[in-house]
Amino acid sequence: MRIFQMQRISAIALLIFMTIHMIVVHYPPFHIDFSRIIDRLAQPLWKGIDIAFLFFVLIHALTGAYMVITDLERFGKMRQALAWAAVVIGVVAFYYGTVTILNFQPPVASAMLP
Repeated sequence: MRIFQMQRISAIALLIFMTIHMIVVHYPPFHIDFSRIIDRLAQPLWKGIDIAFLFFVLIHALTGAYMVITDLERFGKMRQALAWAAVVIGVVAFYYGTVTILNFQPPVASAMLP
């Protein structure tokens, strides 16, 4: 798949995920605080949505950065190295973010008491 196609597909996915995010997090009656975040991250559906959101953000950001950098003539010889660097950064960031989302544990209620 060509990079510009990946950029366009991820842009459409981000439009969908950003709409969901804005409605659920920022608009009443869904205004969210930390207790609702805990409830939301306890549900597998929301973990899946957050992981998919992370995936498309990384795809969009790294393909965009790659295209901007490789548009410059002086980086033309390093194109393949830059592509692999973007892939490695994306995989590491996706792994770290996914592990963080999946391993999120709500604080114990007694630990929150003064």
